[in-house]
Amino acid sequence: MSEPSSMREVWAVGTAYERYIGRWSRPIAREFVRWLALPRECSWLDVGSGTGALTGAIAELAGPRAILGIDRSEGFVQHLRAEAPDSRWTFEVGDARALPVATGSCDAVVSGLVLNFVETPKDMLAEMCRVGRDGSTVAVYVWDYGSGMELLRRFWDAATRLDPGAAPLDEAVRFPICAPGPLRILFEQAGLAGVAVRGIEVPTPFRDFDDYWAPFLGGQGPAPTYAMSLTTERRHALREALRASLPTGPDGSIRLGARAWAVRGTKLHHPPPTDP
Repeated sequence: MSEPSSMREVWAVGTAYERYIGRWSRPIAREFVRWLALPRECSWLDVGSGTGALTGAIAELAGPRAILGIDRSEGFVQHLRAEAPDSRWTFEVGDARALPVATGSCDAVVSGLVLNFVETPKDMLAEMCRVGRDGSTVAVYVWDYGSGMELLRRFWDAATRLDPGAAPLDEAVRFPICAPGPLRILFEQAGLAGVAVRGIEVPTPFRDFDDYWAPFLGGQGPAPTYAMSLTTERRHALREALRASLPTGPDGSIRLGARAWAVRGTKLHHPPPTDP
């Protein structure tokens, strides 16, 4: 049986994460930035910048004046610093719940695929609101782990059939916040105005089974961490269970889909209370 409490998820190797999730986050990020439809020359803060999927979409589509990416992983920050093509892109190591950014200094404060991994999402959102200017946009997107992120849904369905003890590791179980209702409530309780939620869907085609399976051997994130915790024999059993369950075309390709939930709101000016 698995031992969920003893597993420590790894988020450090940029190339491994890219092959696992980063490549699918990029088309989601582009649609997310288009949805925000912010004017050019804004200053953006990307909280939990990872390997730069959202940062890249902002640079490509939004005409930013500047982009600052904050991530707690020094490995990811080093990866981004090495890849950044533009001096307007800067990256720093930092905690999403204690951002090293001045209060009221950003026009747009965004985050992709991070909110649910923070122990106290409301604290992260409070920090995002703090650093935004009055009238700034605060927005995030997260995977729909319950049913919309097929590559992970199929992994955990196969894993828990073989090992019911793996169920607590399933992101759908761990992260009930990743749904329209809880996201809306979180943003409204943070005092944001005009809160809106939408789904963003993209195809996730795999060249063949190896293209699907190999990223789970990279050890980056919950599912790969679980896969690499297994014995060789049990990992082989999981691999073959997945191979049998995936919709494979005549040419060996596997066509799945992914959905993320995006939520946005506007920070309003709240004047300080006056003495009676």
